[in-house]
Amino acid sequence: MNTTHTIQLMDTHAGGDVSRIVTGGIDLLPGATVRDQMEYLRDDADGLRQLLLTEPYGIPEMSVDLIVPATHPDAEAGYIIMEVMGYPIYSGSNTLCTATAVLEHGIVKKQEGVQHFKLESPAGLVNITATVKNGVVESVTCEGLPSYIDTYRATINVPGIGNVTYSIAYSGGFYALVDAEALGFKLIREEERALADCAYKIVEAIKAERGFSHYTLGDVGPLPFLHFMGPEERIAEGYVRSRSTTYVHPGVICRSTTGTGTSARLALMQYEGRLNIGDKLETVSLRETGFIGTFTATHQEGEYQVVENNITGRSYVLATSNIVINCADPLVYCGNLHHILSDRHASIPLGGQ
Repeated sequence: MNTTHTIQLMDTHAGGDVSRIVTGGIDLLPGATVRDQMEYLRDDADGLRQLLLTEPYGIPEMSVDLIVPATHPDAEAGYIIMEVMGYPIYSGSNTLCTATAVLEHGIVKKQEGVQHFKLESPAGLVNITATVKNGVVESVTCEGLPSYIDTYRATINVPGIGNVTYSIAYSGGFYALVDAEALGFKLIREEERALADCAYKIVEAIKAERGFSHYTLGDVGPLPFLHFMGPEERIAEGYVRSRSTTYVHPGVICRSTTGTGTSARLALMQYEGRLNIGDKLETVSLRETGFIGTFTATHQEGEYQVVENNITGRSYVLATSNIVINCADPLVYCGNLHHILSDRHASIPLGGQ
């Protein structure tokens, strides 16, 4: 590999969570599906994730979304999500950002008004509805993954905290759902460090006691997420607002409430019999940003009643840039990059299918 290489980025954010969209400079990845390509990166070429989420290029609170050619004929593009915890198969905020980026970058032709298209995530096809006004992407609605409650109101003794009651939802990853007020939190920005410390202890305690298995995916790894739930405020019939905070293990408090965190909340509310089809939940973050989750349907998967849902939010473009990777720089680790950065400076070909 050459000692320097350039990759193209579009930095975006949704609700405050920065997603770095990699739009060029990466070789074609092996794998028949986007899921296969994600697993290749995870198992054999994790260098790109490490590079862009650590100094000097980034910080762990960011996410990276690598745009790849879709393998499904109905999708316009594929994308692989990378976070500090690894490679989630789905993320609501990253999907909102990726959908915005493919429109702003011209991978999907932008149309005035409401337009519909599909992206291919590692979890499969995702339906996207984008609203464009005066050439600006004003909102995006994406499908949340089918979500369900795995565990309802279990109790665990957490060192330094005491007994904690939690539920476990799956919404693209397994989430521990806890009551913020019961743990002494108001969910304000000044509590961010304390929230991270508390969540770390709870997640570590749950991980030490048990694991979780998805009804079709099987073992998807140790518990990666915790969601603090604030009090619910009924704004109108079928519309509830709640302060919320999502934690990613280890140590990261998300700027947004996250799409998967919002989907997990919807699953819990439906499990408790407090949702009707079409009802909405607006989650509000420590930074006063929000996403809106809509309960659209349910279906049965074995013993689980699965909640279908949509997530609506807005993503903003922060910057477009070329990042120069200089492997002679002592702060830059180029291990596991030779698989994906070629001497030919090849880029993944992008465009609608």
